[in-house]
Amino acid sequence: MGYKSVQLKLPVNYHEEDLFRLLKRQFRIGEFTFHIDKKSLDARKKNDIHWLINGWIVSEELKGDSLPVPETIDITPKKRKERVVVVGSGPAGFFAAHVLQKAGFSVTIVERGSQVGQRAEAIRELEKAGLFSTQNNYAFGEGGAGTFSDGKLTSRNKHISKERRFILSEYIEAGAPPEILYMAHPHVGTDNLKIVVANLRETFVQNGGVFLFDTLVEDFVMKGNRVDQLVTNKGNIEADLFIMATGHSAYDTYRMLINRGVPFRTKNFAIGHRIEHPQTLINKAQWGVEKLPGAKAAEYRLTAKSPTDMPVYSFCMCPGGTVVPAAAFSGKSVVNGMSYYQRNGFYANSGIVAGVHPDQLSGHTCTPLHALDWMDRLEERYFNFANGYEIPACTASDFLQSRVKNSVLKSSYPLGIQPAPLYSMLPVFVSKAIASGLEDFNRKIKGFDQGVLMGLESKTSSPVQVVRETDGRCAGFDNLYFIGEGSGYTGGIISSAADGVKCAMTLCAG
Repeated sequence: MGYKSVQLKLPVNYHEEDLFRLLKRQFRIGEFTFHIDKKSLDARKKNDIHWLINGWIVSEELKGDSLPVPETIDITPKKRKERVVVVGSGPAGFFAAHVLQKAGFSVTIVERGSQVGQRAEAIRELEKAGLFSTQNNYAFGEGGAGTFSDGKLTSRNKHISKERRFILSEYIEAGAPPEILYMAHPHVGTDNLKIVVANLRETFVQNGGVFLFDTLVEDFVMKGNRVDQLVTNKGNIEADLFIMATGHSAYDTYRMLINRGVPFRTKNFAIGHRIEHPQTLINKAQWGVEKLPGAKAAEYRLTAKSPTDMPVYSFCMCPGGTVVPAAAFSGKSVVNGMSYYQRNGFYANSGIVAGVHPDQLSGHTCTPLHALDWMDRLEERYFNFANGYEIPACTASDFLQSRVKNSVLKSSYPLGIQPAPLYSMLPVFVSKAIASGLEDFNRKIKGFDQGVLMGLESKTSSPVQVVRETDGRCAGFDNLYFIGEGSGYTGGIISSAADGVKCAMTLCAG
């Protein structure tokens, strides 16, 4: 049995039999299998858009060795006495718990929200009637914030290849489409993710893990430099090791940790707005046509520098998606994007944000607590704009002209939008940077200034970061770890899950 590396160029709307017919003709062999390593859409030339596929053809008629097995993490199971509590069921928390369970630890996951089905129902009530749940919303509940997103599985970290393959393989086993292993820009969509996180949880529980839903961590009981117990709304929980994976929206938990002496520092992050266009506008700009059979929906990734060198960029672009109310707490207004696996909605949306530091926003050197307070006040101002979950909006063109037209603005946002001077609702230097970025983006994508800017995009990442050791342990604590987006070191599903895997593997080796 041998194999050969293959690179193919295929039409966008090719069928699998076309691929196998091409391989059979090229290699002149009878029986074979084909393994895709990477698949990407090449749209650099609008008159020649095609799939590029790299892979291996394997056959007994080919000479050589067997196909190499991709490297993944090696978990050695053995009987262990340590009890581990993981706070948070997002990608970082779940995969830390999952690996530790496979290695033989006794693991409990503590989640402030409910199971994903109840969470979905609470979100439906929010979008239908404006009834906000502090327990179950777009930020909190089973699976973390990523469960109700586009489900992007990309990461810029080049040092997590083993962890990434393990994570994607586990997702596939839990119901995600197999293509996520080889697509250049894989995504699963919120519809698939809701199924995946529920299946992962069921496997975890079947294997002896404990999942405590509707359980909010309120404090610690300390013994020296060690956490002895978690204090929750349902009683205290003892363990030997504690892993925090709260996500970046858990400001109440940040404040508790800071008051308990866990060291934090402020860091760069980004704020701005969401922009929304008809998906056909983006398709036409990127592909030259409004629809491309064989491809779902066109994407974009845009970056620019303002005259003051402040970075401006698109964030979490959701092709064929919707804009959603993503506040973590009542009395606050935040927006984000979400889409389904097919990406077949009428609109495309993305964050348009400027990179800033909390010191720039506050006008002075600020502590982590001051940074959190500033962000709370900002999110409250956007809520107070309409005394509810309607959001301020204007076209990108009007934003650039610093004007408001009382024209009817259309959007996928479920709770309503109102014309507003969005250009004056963030600090002046931030709005000026965003305006500069919009001008640049309009040169890159024709019609970009026709989009509707709306709401507050404030959850690109956390404005604070825990001070931790290389293994994820909080500085000054013997048995307290902080991982994932909430720690301030990762962003997105894959990098957060990989952070959890790495922390767990370190504990397994200890």
